[in-house]
Amino acid sequence: MKIKPLGDRILVRVLQVEERTKGGIYIPQTAQEKTQQGVVEEVGDSQDIKVKVGQKVIYDKYAGTQIKIDDVDYLILRNDDVLAIVED
Repeated sequence: MKIKPLGDRILVRVLQVEERTKGGIYIPQTAQEKTQQGVVEEVGDSQDIKVKVGQKVIYDKYAGTQIKIDDVDYLILRNDDVLAIVED
């Protein structure tokens, strides 16, 4: 299935949180903090969008609409919900 956001919205694939610490301690799902990073998969057709497909972004913690496609978590966010672009 292919999703194309409309207007100033973007589709972001949510990056999963590590389940173990560097020391090897297991962190249960209920104790993990909600991730706030993702990779842009699709962008809407608005001229105001400042991110591109493939960029890693940090977004507002409670923003967007969650959807699941083929067991992969995605968010549909407004352009204004993106706080920063992560450059490696």
